[in-house]
Amino acid sequence: MSPKKPNPRKPKLSLTVQYAVKPPCVPTRRQLRKWALTALTCDAEVTLRVVDETEGRELNRDYRGKDYATNVLTFPLEVEPLLMGDIVLCAPVVEKEAAEQGKQLEAHYAHLFIHGMLHLQGYDHEMEAEAEAMERLETQLVTELGYAAPYHIEKEVI
Repeated sequence: MSPKKPNPRKPKLSLTVQYAVKPPCVPTRRQLRKWALTALTCDAEVTLRVVDETEGRELNRDYRGKDYATNVLTFPLEVEPLLMGDIVLCAPVVEKEAAEQGKQLEAHYAHLFIHGMLHLQGYDHEMEAEAEAMERLETQLVTELGYAAPYHIEKEVI
């Protein structure tokens, strides 16, 4: 699926947030809405579910065949006439990654939610060129929100 072209008007968003688990530092609905609209190029209905490690592992195993909890899962449902889909964030994994990578937790949540929003719109990272394009766009959107760039770029020493 190819990404949609940017829409000159502000997209309409219906955002439902489900908290299967709600740690103290999980983003608010208001933050999530702001992040979603930053990445959105068309009208959409999105459900975000914040889960624990058990549910995250079950979903990843059942839908991707990978028996571990991952940070974000995206389930596109419809593209036309309205973008619809579900995004799952696994709170314990997000928190662990942020700590291990020395990232601000809020910034990591923003990055992963934007990552999921881009997947809903047809972006992917299976091929190297697609991954580079998606990472560039994620970096642009995350830094527009005032957070540090999400990807560490190592410079080659000559």
